[in-house]
Amino acid sequence: MALLSRFLGRNFAVWLIGTVLLAAASVTAAQQAAPVPATATPSEGASSPEFLATADEVVKEMSQITGWSLKTPLKKSIRSRADIHAYVLHQMDDEKDAKERYASARSAEAFGLIPKDFNLDTFLVDLLTEQIAGLYDPKAHEFYIADWIPADEQRMVMAHELTHALQDQHFDIEPWVRAARPNDDAEMAREAVLEGSAMAGMLEYELQGKGLKLKDLPEFDPSVFVGDLAETPILKKAPPFIKDSLMFPYFSGLTFSMDVLKSGGWPAFASVFARPPANTQQILHPDLYFANKAPLPLKADLPAIAPGENWALLEENSLGELGWKEVLQQFIDEPRAKDMAAEWDGDDYATFEQKNSKRLMLFTRIRLADMVSASRFFVEYSEALEKKYPERTDILRRSNFLSFDSPQGSLYFRCNGRECITLEGGNSALFLQWISKLNWRLVPESPQSPTSNDIRTAQSGTLAREFAPALPAR
Repeated sequence: MALLSRFLGRNFAVWLIGTVLLAAASVTAAQQAAPVPATATPSEGASSPEFLATADEVVKEMSQITGWSLKTPLKKSIRSRADIHAYVLHQMDDEKDAKERYASARSAEAFGLIPKDFNLDTFLVDLLTEQIAGLYDPKAHEFYIADWIPADEQRMVMAHELTHALQDQHFDIEPWVRAARPNDDAEMAREAVLEGSAMAGMLEYELQGKGLKLKDLPEFDPSVFVGDLAETPILKKAPPFIKDSLMFPYFSGLTFSMDVLKSGGWPAFASVFARPPANTQQILHPDLYFANKAPLPLKADLPAIAPGENWALLEENSLGELGWKEVLQQFIDEPRAKDMAAEWDGDDYATFEQKNSKRLMLFTRIRLADMVSASRFFVEYSEALEKKYPERTDILRRSNFLSFDSPQGSLYFRCNGRECITLEGGNSALFLQWISKLNWRLVPESPQSPTSNDIRTAQSGTLAREFAPALPAR
């Protein structure tokens, strides 16, 4: 998901050998890599004549499959696990600095996507070092393969990574991906184009011996090609959203790429690189991409004083359809989360941290497809928030408004028309200022008659006074 793109973008690859899992996630640094630092010395197999000849043979075949010619020679080498570990550490700092990574990790925590105090940096370094199979570095124009990959399985790794090398020579992939910033959801969509098309190239490479083309195959679930990736030791420990964000560019990207191939074969990718998908929704629903349908930008539009001088803005960004699916399915079942997230029509979130206490405050604003979808979202997300905060007191509930207190702070959730907003960790005065800034009606429309179990709040304080006219006498 978008929150993880600054960690995972270009940091994983999945390799297939027919229908058998070869290896799982790798640093594909594939697209955005920095050169391996001088401390990482290539292993002795780097100049193996057999390896070099095989790589030359595979890149020639991938050029024939994709139609992308090799314009300049590539450097090629075999790397040890120590080399790769050093590369991962260097790449993590090169991709995003520690401050940006901290901000994204805290946002993930605020959404409930990772446990409090989860060390995401350390976890990802360990995961990548465990899982890596190969990578392509566009800055050095060099292809690496891990020295523990069996020789008879190296060709599939090569097919994937050398597709990236050809992409780079024709579409300059590093600046192409970075051009989506600062929108993480848009960046993840571009990652899906790169990884999905490299997956497609790898499968075409495997199918050519059978006289088949990927575009001629019936629709299928791409995950059938890889077995159970979660069985590796470190990946077993990963929070679900890390696993999903890891897989998204490859499998959803492959599904998207198959639609591209069916629309015009490999030449059709030139149009995709010229007009990249705007968001993960267009990857998940390729018909929206081909129809050029994307939501208008949406900003949180917070009050100028929010949330106060003792708070620092960590980041403001978009979750997109993929991100909202991940948030919802932490607390409600996956089918409902998937269906609800598909109604996404734009969003923005802002995460703040209190300077001394390190408390978090999270603002979200989401626009849904229509008012019916917004009403559904209120019901589904209310359930999710109640599960997120099991210890709730002072509950105030209306047909399109919910607030309560918890040990982690107060929560406010309101829908208006086809938009919904939440404030977690703030106070009623700040929430009312935000409503006023958005020019929303103060008292929600269509009051529902709460029961004594629905409302256990004293009718005092700013928010209770504002909503009191619609509340029954106690």
